[in-house]
Amino acid sequence: MNRRVVITGIGLVTPLGIGAAETWAALCAGKSGIGPITRFNASAYDTQIAGEVKEFQAVDFLPRKEARRTPRFIAYAVAAARMALEDSGLKVDDQNADRIGVMTGCGIGGLSVLERNYKVLLERGPKRVSPFLIPMMIGNMAPGMISIQLGVRGPNTSIATACAAGSHAIGDAFKLVQSGRADAMITGGVESVITPTCISGFNAMKALSTRNDAPEKASRPFDRDRDGFVVGEGSGIMVLEPLEAARERGARIYAEIVGFGMSGDGYHMTAPAPNGDGAARCMQAALDDAQVPYRSVGYINAHGTSTQLNDLYETRAVKTVFKEQAARIPMSSTKSMTGHLLGGAGGIETVFTALTLKEGIIPPTINLDNPGEECDLDYVPHAARRLAVTYAMTNSFGFGGTNASLLLKAYGTT
Repeated sequence: MNRRVVITGIGLVTPLGIGAAETWAALCAGKSGIGPITRFNASAYDTQIAGEVKEFQAVDFLPRKEARRTPRFIAYAVAAARMALEDSGLKVDDQNADRIGVMTGCGIGGLSVLERNYKVLLERGPKRVSPFLIPMMIGNMAPGMISIQLGVRGPNTSIATACAAGSHAIGDAFKLVQSGRADAMITGGVESVITPTCISGFNAMKALSTRNDAPEKASRPFDRDRDGFVVGEGSGIMVLEPLEAARERGARIYAEIVGFGMSGDGYHMTAPAPNGDGAARCMQAALDDAQVPYRSVGYINAHGTSTQLNDLYETRAVKTVFKEQAARIPMSSTKSMTGHLLGGAGGIETVFTALTLKEGIIPPTINLDNPGEECDLDYVPHAARRLAVTYAMTNSFGFGGTNASLLLKAYGTT
């Protein structure tokens, strides 16, 4: 069995808004969701900015009692999943619940829960640590709580491959539906780690932007003056179904997933392989999986972190894979507006890629004032672009040299 797989529902919780409509409008308008950190006093930190989710109320998506104790990353995932399932129109009942699964990516998990309880342990002793410490800290509680809240009982798992986690989860979920091992999957990515430990850890690596005086200008992928990424948070979840099932029930179809590629750099804990070798092999694997020639791709949603090596090597990798076509393919980094959601990045960016195909609008790369050395491709600077695209790729690359690429196709095209 090798079924065609489509996206029939989407849900977003991002620094740009709650819900797909609000986020997409802000994204296409080139707005930044990055500002001063408000979760803790960051005045002593080199980096004092982040892409925080604003005006989110967990009680809007979870029972009141559970909302009070649920950490942000789980609440974001449940919220995005509820929105995606409602958007899809797919009804869960006893007849189909065992065939509907959940698979999400999360790079770190409940770091804030760990921080809070470790402080309690040191100051008040082991008997005062919360019994919810472990279940509210582990990353797989995101799909676990989604399944509990939505009543689905199919395959349930979590992927923890750093910044590629969301895309790996979507790719694996795609394969479950394609092969017939599930009839629908609720899938995507989530992260919420704007905490003292996270910021100080990335600062120690010199990985984050310190452009604290102009937060909205800090994330500047492919720009000459980029000085690191900006941590973001949120969740992007989608519903995947076989094409025939979606057609049969008259579902709205955002896009079709046609290819999934993975690779490993085998090079360094944090630095990408020279010249983007791993990224190039990953993109080629997605094209091979879909049996689509490189000349057919009309847009790339870049990993585009705003770090020196990633942006340069991703550019080189695109040139390796797409050859003479590379300079003609629009490629934008939406992280310029949302920040980098780490394990959640692939979730929101795959939704963005599907919306690009459906709406015929390519989101921009903002803050790209002076392209960096060798960063000479079409990064769609400053303003969104109206363009009908048939095939689009989205990339996610993570620490440890773990890479994921997804290839999507506009529905109804040949």
